[in-house]
Amino acid sequence: MGFRSLRVINEDRIAPGMGFGTHPHNDMEILTWVLSGAIAHKDSTGGGSTLRPNMIQHMSAGSGITHSEFNPSAEEPTHLLQIWMRPEANGLEPSYSEREFDPSDWRGRFKVLASPDGVDGSVIVRQDASLSVAELAVGDSATHSLKAERHAWIQVTKGSVSVNGVTLEAGDGAAVSDERELNFAGLADGQVLLFELN
Repeated sequence: MGFRSLRVINEDRIAPGMGFGTHPHNDMEILTWVLSGAIAHKDSTGGGSTLRPNMIQHMSAGSGITHSEFNPSAEEPTHLLQIWMRPEANGLEPSYSEREFDPSDWRGRFKVLASPDGVDGSVIVRQDASLSVAELAVGDSATHSLKAERHAWIQVTKGSVSVNGVTLEAGDGAAVSDERELNFAGLADGQVLLFELN
């Protein structure tokens, strides 16, 4: 909990019909990434939809927002990550956005999901940070270069991968500093999230 601007990654499993009633947040950039199932979201900006795998949701709580999240299924559980990052400034106007991607975009390579400038169709976060995803089958490899003074957080969501020779399993996270290149290899059909942080 708390690495650079990354505040927390909550890994939630939500039973059918259950969820979180209306509650407030402020001064936080919140990203939701669904691994399986779905989550129905409503918030005080008027934003709302049902989020499923291959979609990224961004809610900028700013000066204050309320929202609710429920598993809309009567049968299927939901498995998701909710990610909180500190914003570049407090008291900003609240906002909501989401994007759906083609999963072929991240098979064997990294695809940017969130960034400060919306590069490559990503959602815009109000922080000097980016989030990318890659799916690495056994034998796949991918490389990511970090600029000087940049840091990374690696979160494995499925399977297992190695990073610079270190094996990480689903649920594992790793903080990275003082590295210029990250070399990933798929060990057991892994999905990895990569945060690049200032």
